[in-house]
Amino acid sequence: MALTITNLSKTYANGVQALKNVSLDIPTGMFGLLGPNGAGKSSLMRTIATLQDADTGSIMLDDLDVLQDKDAVRRVLGYLPQEFGVYPRVTAEELLDHLAVLKGIANKKERKEIVEALLQQTNLWNARKKNLGGYSGGMKQRFGIAQALLGNPKLIIVDEPTAGLDPAERNRFHNLLSEIGEHIIIILSTHIVSDVTDLCRNMAIISQGQVRLTGDPLSVMEQLRGQVWRKLVSKDEVAEIQAQHHVISSRLFAGQTIVHVLSDDRPAAGFEEVNPDLEDVYFAQISERRAPVVA
Repeated sequence: MALTITNLSKTYANGVQALKNVSLDIPTGMFGLLGPNGAGKSSLMRTIATLQDADTGSIMLDDLDVLQDKDAVRRVLGYLPQEFGVYPRVTAEELLDHLAVLKGIANKKERKEIVEALLQQTNLWNARKKNLGGYSGGMKQRFGIAQALLGNPKLIIVDEPTAGLDPAERNRFHNLLSEIGEHIIIILSTHIVSDVTDLCRNMAIISQGQVRLTGDPLSVMEQLRGQVWRKLVSKDEVAEIQAQHHVISSRLFAGQTIVHVLSDDRPAAGFEEVNPDLEDVYFAQISERRAPVVA
C-alpha cells in the first residue's frame, strides 16, 4: 500500500497559494508531515481526504485515483481533522454506534462487536456510558481515532492531533497511534517536532506550500552532522549574531539565550559543535538564511 502525490497545487479564491507542486511518496506505516502553522499541511490533508479539489496534480492510493473516485476513497479512509466536534450530551458508545451506521455497518450484532472492540482499543471502555461533553481533550482525541478506525481503513489522516494535550495524554495518544500504524498508512500532520521523532519512520517538512525535505528522521539528522553549532549568549548579543550568522533557533535558558547556528565551520570563538536533532533539521529548513553583515 502506498500513497503517491504528484505535482499537487492549490490556490484559494483569495489568491493564497496553499500548495505549490507538492510531490510525496508515502509508504505503509507512520508518515510525519511537519511544518509551521500556515505551511499548507491542512490544505494537503483536506485534499487527500477528498474535502476539497486541487487545481493541478494527482493523488493515487495504489491504483485508486483519489481526486477522481472520491466515494471509493472515503470507503477506505479514516480522518481525524484538527477541529473534531462531538455531541456533548451523547455517550461515546451511542455516537460511535451512530457513526458506524453512517459508515455502512448495517448488521446490529456486527456493529456492537466493532464498537466494543474500538472502545477497548482506545482505552475508553470504562467511560463508554459517559457523555462526550465530560471527556478531557485527550479522551476526545482517542474517541476521534476510534471513529477514524471504523470500517478497517487503509489510510488514516490525523491533523494536529496532540496540540493542547498534556504530556500524559500525549503519551497515551502516541502509544495508540504506534499500535495501529503497522499495516496501514497513517499520515500525522503536526507542527510538534517530538511527535514525528517519537512515531514516524518516514517524514517530510513542508513550508510555504512547498516540500522542503523528505526522508527518515535518523538520516536527515545525520545529514546535518558537523554543521550545527551552539553558544550561550546574553540577550544583547543575539541581534549581532543573527546579523552575522545563519541562526536557525534560539531559546532562553537561565536568563540567557542559547543560539543554534548552521555553518560548515566553527562560526566564531565560543561556539561548540552539537549533534543535530530533528528540531535543528526542522528549523534549518524553515528559517530564512540572511546574508552576513560585512563590516
